[in-house]
Amino acid sequence: MLDEIKEIKLKKLENLRSSGIDPYPEKTERSMTNREALEKFESLQGKEIFVVGRVRSLRLMGGSAFLHLEDVSGKIQAFFNKINVGDEKYKLFTDSVEIGDFVEVKGTLFKTQTGESTVQASDWKMLAKSLSPVPTEYFGLKNVEELLRRRYLDLMVNPETRQIFEKKSLFWQTARKYLTKRGFLEVETPVFENIPGGAEAEPFVTHHQALGRDYYMRISLELGLKRLLVGGYEKVFEIGRVFRNEGIDREHLQEYDMIETYEAYEDLQGGMKFVEKFFKTLIESVAGNLETEYDGQKISWGAKWPKNDYFELFKSEIGIDLDREATFENLRKKADELQVKYDPSFGTGKMIDTLFKKVIRPKMIQPCFLVGHPVEVSPLAKSNPKDPKKVLRVQVVAGGTELGNGFSELNDPIEQRQRFEEQMKLRAAGDKEAQMLDEDFVKALEYGLPPAFGFGFSERLFAFVMNKSVRETVIFPPMREK
Repeated sequence: MLDEIKEIKLKKLENLRSSGIDPYPEKTERSMTNREALEKFESLQGKEIFVVGRVRSLRLMGGSAFLHLEDVSGKIQAFFNKINVGDEKYKLFTDSVEIGDFVEVKGTLFKTQTGESTVQASDWKMLAKSLSPVPTEYFGLKNVEELLRRRYLDLMVNPETRQIFEKKSLFWQTARKYLTKRGFLEVETPVFENIPGGAEAEPFVTHHQALGRDYYMRISLELGLKRLLVGGYEKVFEIGRVFRNEGIDREHLQEYDMIETYEAYEDLQGGMKFVEKFFKTLIESVAGNLETEYDGQKISWGAKWPKNDYFELFKSEIGIDLDREATFENLRKKADELQVKYDPSFGTGKMIDTLFKKVIRPKMIQPCFLVGHPVEVSPLAKSNPKDPKKVLRVQVVAGGTELGNGFSELNDPIEQRQRFEEQMKLRAAGDKEAQMLDEDFVKALEYGLPPAFGFGFSERLFAFVMNKSVRETVIFPPMREK
């Protein structure tokens, strides 16, 4: 059936070419968007205009025809007849134009008997002849996997999908405006790294042909940005793509955009005030208010966010006192008891983190700050001087998921090296996500990193606010082969 349709379309294409018409011209005389034509109807009376768009509907009625053109601003109706267009042009129109084609219409505005503002065509031009049938909104593609695989069709037939990405653009624009207004400098750091750092994740490896060596693709933006604080900048941020060789689920993809901000001379308490205001600004920009929904749960962002202590939650929900009982054996037994899956290569920190994520975090629905993390799960955060078993770290949690992560940055080069060395032992034991020792970063710290607060979040936050999976809010997500 599709082959037959395509054959018909190819004949129409050939008909245009044999008539001396270029079905894919470079230029159009478009003078305004469809919305502008409709909004300025009164002032445009009697004036010649040019509108363009994809043909979304077409009604042929012998010597006349109606069609709707759709551009990014909306739809407008056009009316054709032999008298105004001419017999030859009208016949070429009826023989060649179909739903899905891009067309330019020249004419003047009038209102039909039903009161619809319409362009009365005096001429037309093919802008791009479609060779495959366009799915309709009601009878086209319904399979979600296929819509994601061929996103251009999803965008073509589902206005709500286009709205998602318009809001996503607003999300990042709002973030940039918020930070630059507060004196942050936007920078770009390399995607290829000698040593991947700043997160616990398995990296991708790529080969640099000209240099004859392998590089890691970055898993975070952190270590490059902190080097800039060493160099003398005080407020920096980056919005960039990161790559993590991990699984796909509602919250995770292998490549995605994230933002990280670093501010010298700021502490954890001041950082949390900054983050709460930042999040509320972003959420209100895309949702229109501070009430959203996620996975069937109402999320209220407006009130002041409470602080929840990691150690206290762990003790009350899991029954292990991390101050005294955080041995690998105790954690393993508890994981077995609660039927929490874990990898045999996990160290103590990874076991703590896994239990927290699987048992406690799903119960944390309303927005809050999670603070007081154990040092074992935070190799880049500054230790709490009042309790060396904890670090000065904060996560934003809502809807049972982590939406942002920040630290008072560890700036002691000796302690940082020790933390990296502990991570390297975990890698040697088989943990592919443990961090590597970055000698250059430690060397940078030896020149002095001022006290600083760093915070980052990914486009997961946008997906969360839109109540979608992450891949639904990525224009072209990676997909399995058919």
